[in-house]
Formats: sequence, C-alpha cells, structure tokens
Amino acid sequence: MSRNYKFHNPAGVYFVSFATVYWIDVFIRQKYFEVLANSIDHCRKEKGMELFAYCFMPSHAHLIFRSTNNDPSGLLRDFKKHTSKAVIKAIKQNPRESRKEWMLKMFKKAGKEKKNVETYQFWQHHNKPIELWSPSVIKQKVDYIHKNPIHSGFVTNPEDWKYSSARNFVGENTVLEIDEIGFLS
Repeated sequence: MSRNYKFHNPAGVYFVSFATVYWIDVFIRQKYFEVLANSIDHCRKEKGMELFAYCFMPSHAHLIFRSTNNDPSGLLRDFKKHTSKAVIKAIKQNPRESRKEWMLKMFKKAGKEKKNVETYQFWQHHNKPIELWSPSVIKQKVDYIHKNPIHSGFVTNPEDWKYSSARNFVGENTVLEIDEIGFLS
C-alpha cells in the first residue's frame, strides 16, 4: 500500500472509499443496505465514530469520518470485517436472492486469491484514506460524495438518493444521523 494511502493522523478527519470485490453490485436490496446502516449506527454509538457525510452505492461506499478513539484504521477494519460477515450471512439466508450462488462463488474466488482470507472476501482491501485538512477540502469531498448517485445516473438531485447524507444536509428524514460539521456553514 502506498504511503499516501494510510491514516497518518489518528485524530484527523478522513475521506474513505471502499468497494466490494470485483465491484459486485451487492447493495441493490434493502436488507443489505440495512446491514451497512446498522453497522454505522453501532460504530457511532459504541466505537467512537463521528460521521460527517456518507453515501452507499450498489458496489461501494464513501464516508467522511473521524475516530474519537484515535484509531481510524482499526475502526474501519472492524466495520468492514463485521459488515462483510453480516452481508454474506444475509445473502445466504435470503430465499429471494437470485444471485446468491454466483455472488458467493465470486466472494470465495476473491478469498482464494488472498492468503490472509479464510473463505470469503467481500470488500477490496484498500480504503484510500485521504486526510481532510481544511473546510474547502471537506466541502469538495462532501460534494463529490453527494453527487455520486447523480453521476451514476440513479437520481437527478443528491437528496433523492436514500442512502446519502445529502438528505441530512437539507433537513430531510434520513437513514442515518450524522455529526455536525459546524465550520462548513
């Protein structure tokens, strides 16, 4: 991993993106989105995550966050480990999942390619954390995150994407609470 893609400042605010292996569109079912949302809620309540912006897309996620425990790497590692197991379990238990065998086969194939994976690999290993050092850089990344569903052709307005903090920013009901970024006002 490049030195540019590490958590150098444990107290910093970071932008991260991470994707499923092979960019598989897993998050097209409500049940799988709920795993991500519930995991973020847990991290906010129990693991010291401050969440400032997010967007969950069919094959990847974007977050702007800070670890109040000064362990952003460990926080993200635990989040990804938990969500990978929970989503794979949800896929296995979903009797209506038409792509079940194919997805499990692909996760198993990805796992065989990595020596440190027991059976399934769900997420790609890299996160590409970028420390956000100024209000203008944070605003740039927030805009990028919120416009992601527009660029992908899913919606015409950022707040129309259910799994995005764009809704929080306009005061609408939303899936997840976010923490205040007071200095961006």
